[in-house]
Parts: sequence; structure tokens; C-alpha cells
Amino acid sequence: MTQAFKMPYAPDSQLSKVVRHHAIPFTGEVRELDPLSNLIGDCSFVLIGEASHGTHEFYKTRVDLTRRLIEEKGFNVVAAEADWPDALKVNRFVKGRGTSKHAAESLSEFQRFPTWLWRNADVLAFVEWLKNYNDGISEYDAKVGFYGLDLYSLYRSANAVVNYLEPIDPQAAERARLRYACLSAYGYDEQAYGYAASLGLARSCEESIIAELVELQKRELEYLKKDGPIASDEFFFAEQNAILVARAQAYYREMFRGRISTWNLRDKHMVSTLIALRDHMKDSGRQMKVVVWAHNSHLGDARATEMGERGEFNVGQLVRQHLGDDCCLIGFSGYTGTVTAASSWGGPAERKIVRPGMLGSYEDLFHKVNLPSFILPLKATTLVNGLKHPRLQRAIGVLYMPQTERFSHYFFSSLPSQFDAIVHFQETLAVEPLERNSLWVEGEDRVEEMID
Repeated sequence: MTQAFKMPYAPDSQLSKVVRHHAIPFTGEVRELDPLSNLIGDCSFVLIGEASHGTHEFYKTRVDLTRRLIEEKGFNVVAAEADWPDALKVNRFVKGRGTSKHAAESLSEFQRFPTWLWRNADVLAFVEWLKNYNDGISEYDAKVGFYGLDLYSLYRSANAVVNYLEPIDPQAAERARLRYACLSAYGYDEQAYGYAASLGLARSCEESIIAELVELQKRELEYLKKDGPIASDEFFFAEQNAILVARAQAYYREMFRGRISTWNLRDKHMVSTLIALRDHMKDSGRQMKVVVWAHNSHLGDARATEMGERGEFNVGQLVRQHLGDDCCLIGFSGYTGTVTAASSWGGPAERKIVRPGMLGSYEDLFHKVNLPSFILPLKATTLVNGLKHPRLQRAIGVLYMPQTERFSHYFFSSLPSQFDAIVHFQETLAVEPLERNSLWVEGEDRVEEMID
């Protein structure tokens, strides 16, 4: 298998016919998602990816499928590749709590680059729908929640712990403030903290962060004197923020020691958060049925990709190993079109033209199927045998660099082992940010020139 990811596999001229035989035409209508709903069956963990962080069709289809899972199969959690404290503002809004007066305001905490990842028109429409859906449910416990799984919010999570303690235990809040004060020495810059920690300069800060987590957990019963699910949830939210601070400082420390270890730390944290949320709901007498939203690279089983060859694992692999048949992994693919992405880290959102899929890639093969878009369950033996040989697969993150596309955006994978189904679009549109800057709008002209 190691050698399989070193050499491209020669395309089979007959394979596109095999794919066409099993492909289910899809025009984007919600009612056409029955094949995916049937494939999911009774699974309680459904992981729905995206082949880029800025494609409208991926977001909309994921939203539509999620709505059906909530309405028809009783799914009660949406967990996203988003920061925990930022997503909690959305969670409180859709459950009829918090201070947000409308959906756009509930998304206001998503200020870390790239803001368009969650501050876009498709997510906004889903949040509005979820609020209306929950408004029809009287019991707080029965409302559908929205949570973040990511690991970046070192400083915001520390502030959230202090804010939780302030009204219920001012003295404990002051201790937390003092323990977290060591973080301010690095200018509220996570990377500056990570660099100092990698040199051993922040050891006492690490110890203080752990001490705060231990104290919070020891005082759980004291803080849960109030009855009711809201008090229990608020403690759990604070505890997860304290855990996140401890793990985030380790993540930023490892950032300067090697990419593989940081990737593994991040995805392990995402799965640990999912399991913690499941256990918290179980303690309250609720069974969690969760839809996970993240990039294909997080949700497709890493063992079927070059990632696994490098010693990396991901959410999809860990969930499969932990849950077996109780999970379903769905990915996306696109051949060409436009995407919202930046040209450099921290740069503005741009509407970029996506080059056609490279020769020999899955995208190129699916283009030959000659359907505008389709759903492809990856179960039939003839299909699995044809697609299992590793091919190039495209992954566009928050950056899109077409000038180095092969090395920046392609990796080898064995698709049938990576996902249970794939949804492919021949041509896609860029997701629309809530803040449309001039550079993004000007991208429309470039797209029109390409079409002309």
C-alpha cells in the first residue's frame, strides 16, 4: 500500500462507464437526497465533508441533508469545524437563549480568519431555519444544538471560563484570571505563545492552565446547585473551554515541532469533544445523533489517503474505529467553477476560478461521466474494485493557489475506503461571504471573462 500512494494509477477507459452506471443524477433538489438518507439508515454519527472551504454547492447540499436528518431521523446536534466559544453564540441563539436578536448577529463571533468559512449566506440560512425549527419545540432538552469542535480559541476560551465563574463565584473567577494572566505576556498571540512554549519559556503558564481546569472540575457539584438542564449545560460549556485552553496551549507549543503532531492533536481533540458531548447528553437522559461538518481532509478516513502514510489520522478514521457501523462518511467533489478563498494566510476573501480537475484525478474521471452532478454510493463491488486504486484527489482549503495546484491541492487516495458516498458537481459557484469586499466582487468580472 505504501508504494500505491507513490505512483499515479493509469485511468481505465471503461471505468467512467462503470461510474455512470452507479451514479444517481442530482439536480440539487432536497427530495433527491433519498439515496443518501437510505445509505445513512440508522447511523447516529453522520460526517458530511466539503472539497473546499468556499463552495456554495457543497454547503447547500450539506445543509439540505442535515435538515432532512433533523426532521426525519431525529438528529439533535450539528458539530462543525469551528471554534467552541464562537459556535456557542449560535447554539444559544437557535435554542432561544443568549443576546443575539437575529441569525447574523449570532454569527458575529466568527472573526478569526477565514471569516467566510462560517459567516456566509448558506450558513446564515441554516441558522435561521434551525432557530425557527427549535421555536416549535417546547422542551429545552429536545432542541437541536450547534457546537464547534476546533482547537484554535486559546484566549477566547480562557475569557469564557472567567466569564462563566464571575457571577457564580467571583473569588474563583479572580483565581482563573490570575492563572490565565500568563497568556497576556505573549500579546494575546497564539503563535507567540507557542514559540515561547516550544523553547520551554512558558512551563509555569502551562501548569497554571492545568491547575485551573482541575479546580473547575473539582467544584462541579458546587456549581450545579441549580436544578435544570441549562445550568448543567453552562457548566459543561465552561469545562470544555477550560479543557480547550489546556489542549490549545499544547497544540501551539507543538506547532513549532512538526506538522504531523499538530494535525493529530487537532483531530483527536475534535473527536474527544464529540465523545464528551455525547456523554454529557447521555447523563441528561438524551441520546446524541450528530451531523459533523468539516473539510473532506478531516472526515474522509485517513487510512485511505497519503495522510495515513505520513502517520496522520483524522476525525473520519477515529470515528470509524470507535463506532464501526454506527457512522456514515459523505464527501464532495468538484471539477471546475469558482471558489471563495484567499491567496495568502490572513488575506482577503477572493472569488477565484477553479482549474479543471487534473488528468488522472477522481475529478477528471467524474467529469467523463458527463452528468452535471450526481450522488455516488461507494458500495457496489464493481465500482469499489474500479475506484479502489489510488488516484489524485483535490482539496482546497482556505487558500487556493492554482499556480502550484498539483503540490498545494492534490493528494493520492482510495475513494471507496475513504467515504461511504461522494457527491460530485461538474461546475460550482463560490460561497457568498456575509461581508463582500471589493476584491471578491471584482472576481465576478474575471469569471465573466472566462465564460466569454
